[in-house]
Amino acid sequence: MHFEESDEERMFREAVREFAQRYVAPAWQDYDKNHEIPRSLIKKMAEMQLWAPTVSEEYGGAGISMTMACIAAEELARADLSIALPVMYLVEASWALIFDMYGTHEAKSEILPKVCSGDLFFGIATTEPTGGSDLVNSTKTTIKPTDNGYVINGEKVYISGVAESEKYGGVYWTLAKSDPKGDHKAFNAFILPLNMGNGLTPGITTTLFEDMGRMGVSTGGFNIENVEIPKHYLIGEEGRGFYMAMEGFSAARCIIAATCLGAAEGAFDIGVDYVKQRKQFGRPLAAFEGIMFEGVDSWMALQADKLLTYKAAWMWDQHYIHKNPNISKLDIAQATAAAKYKAPHDALDIITRAMTWHGAFGYTKECPLEASYRGVRSYTVGAEGGAHIQKLVIGREIFGKECLPYRQDKQL
Repeated sequence: MHFEESDEERMFREAVREFAQRYVAPAWQDYDKNHEIPRSLIKKMAEMQLWAPTVSEEYGGAGISMTMACIAAEELARADLSIALPVMYLVEASWALIFDMYGTHEAKSEILPKVCSGDLFFGIATTEPTGGSDLVNSTKTTIKPTDNGYVINGEKVYISGVAESEKYGGVYWTLAKSDPKGDHKAFNAFILPLNMGNGLTPGITTTLFEDMGRMGVSTGGFNIENVEIPKHYLIGEEGRGFYMAMEGFSAARCIIAATCLGAAEGAFDIGVDYVKQRKQFGRPLAAFEGIMFEGVDSWMALQADKLLTYKAAWMWDQHYIHKNPNISKLDIAQATAAAKYKAPHDALDIITRAMTWHGAFGYTKECPLEASYRGVRSYTVGAEGGAHIQKLVIGREIFGKECLPYRQDKQL
């Protein structure tokens, strides 16, 4: 076992931390109020090769490992307690990576350089009005072959970056079924161009939702009516979309865990500084055991989450980069699900404690912790699979596929 970062990883962390504290920390409260991350900040990230940095160098990325992707997410979230910018970052870093792994050279050459330069938003759109986690039964969007490509019909909801894509340009890693009644083998993955920089794609109409947190990045949905895409926009082989989506979820869950870890660390630091300085009854608040012991609980949770998150990232790198035969995709799915479940829930507890330490001030908009609470809360209720879905993924590997509840229903 080796718990020390490499020299490259340490230097990378220092560079991202310097960037985040210089450019992100002073800006996030403004874009939390204005509901839009400045394009100039995204461009600065692109100049630092922090926009879709997992994409290979051939297409404009930095080709960094999952471990380094998580380091960047952690440092960005420590600087942006609302986690709006880290949300945009993690979508790019995870789903653009899966596109890079399985997309056609023609499509990647057309799209990924614009993504890495910050000119195109790269999103993920799998959730539909009838559900998100149960992809097989809830997906109604269809994909049908034509003479020149494919035609898509359906609807996607609760999708990040819809307003940004409509305004500046964006594409989505998307799933649809070749047969509406088909099982997981009926899924195709493809690139859906929402706006390639010259206006909304004909046949697509958008809507927006107002979330309680992560205000700097939009959430919305879109209807897809007879939208045609070229053949080279198909990702991977026909019928393999579901499997690639599962790999994408593993990547995203790992980076989500790192994001929540960073936000929790930032909130913890603020809380510790406050209770060391704030005095009541003639002594610092930290000198009261009730507060000190809560702080100890928070610290221990942070250490556990960091180990779990970076173990999952290490496993990803071992499988995909180092070709370690002892670590499978299912092993990675279990590890990333555990990290994605635990880190957000622990972060919410840590932030809540820090808010409580601040008393009435912690419940005001002037206190930065409330924005962190609103942002992290999103990852305890959904995004890349709801909380209970993570436990199903973990339980599948512990007890076996035959014990999954939806398989029991079929047997009955």
